[in-house]
Amino acid sequence: MQIFENVSLKLHGTMRLGGNTRYACDVTSENDLLEALKFADNKNIPVRVIGKGSNIIWQDSGYEGLLIVNKIPGFELMHDGITVCIGAGIEWDQAVKLSVDKGLSGLESLSLIPGTVGATPVQNVGAYGSEVKDTIVSLRSYDMQSKSFIELSNNECEFGYRTSRFKTTDSGRFIIMSVTFKLSLDAPQPPFYVSLQQYLDSKGVSDYSPQTIRDAVISIRTNKLPNPAIIANNGSFFANPVIEKEHFNKLRQDYPEIKSWTLQDDKVKIAAGWLIEQAGFKDYHDSETGMATWHEQSLVLVNEHATSTSQLLAFKQKIVSAVQEKFGIILEQEPELLP
Repeated sequence: MQIFENVSLKLHGTMRLGGNTRYACDVTSENDLLEALKFADNKNIPVRVIGKGSNIIWQDSGYEGLLIVNKIPGFELMHDGITVCIGAGIEWDQAVKLSVDKGLSGLESLSLIPGTVGATPVQNVGAYGSEVKDTIVSLRSYDMQSKSFIELSNNECEFGYRTSRFKTTDSGRFIIMSVTFKLSLDAPQPPFYVSLQQYLDSKGVSDYSPQTIRDAVISIRTNKLPNPAIIANNGSFFANPVIEKEHFNKLRQDYPEIKSWTLQDDKVKIAAGWLIEQAGFKDYHDSETGMATWHEQSLVLVNEHATSTSQLLAFKQKIVSAVQEKFGIILEQEPELLP
């Protein structure tokens, strides 16, 4: 393992913004991790572990610590034929592909989501009606408090909508080594998420399998969302806000076409992309900041020619203020601002 100095954080975030990190290294094993943590401890500096940086925004001030890039490999199918243990450093879509290639269902709706396996529980990533919490059995992690490797069950992860204890109460405490998923040999069953079902129907697909669902999701996402390897972005920049039913009923009087989903607890989830478009930011290109909204999905902010995180945050605030003024809803960003 090699530790580098003064590394640009633009290389470690898909928005390609931010200052420099004092030190950086890749880890491919638990021993590598222990060695990196010992280095940081000897230097008396903080550490931060990331995957691909697809859900991270780095501050212009940079990071005065050790950035650890988790590249731990592994894909192990257990004896029951449906449980898989996947290394945290594996690219998420590669993990989905490997599971689908084995005829397993449960992850196919989450195809083409950028990032690594280890990052998905932090955000409890989801798409097309599925979330990773639906299939996670447990995960192996290094606990920075007890300084030991431990197993955490699904319940112990405290998953919520686009969140977990790794993002909230215990942010920075656990370093995820691997994630164990329980999948299924059964074919995916309709009804599927509305836009996914519409796509399947439009293509005349009725033979549902993990592969046909994966192919459909990839096609939808490819046509709708920019590839972060080509166009700098963090994917969905804002979470879909959840509001009280009373607030929603008032909004629906003025905006009967509002896009929403009723939740079990009598609350309503609103489509953040719809709110952004209605606030005047559909296919919006901001010459002042160099930022824009993606023409096919306003929920995605893209870096056209911004050179600083402060420009991104200024553009974000324009959107947040406009949506709050028009709808009384405060949008919350999904990517984590670091440090």
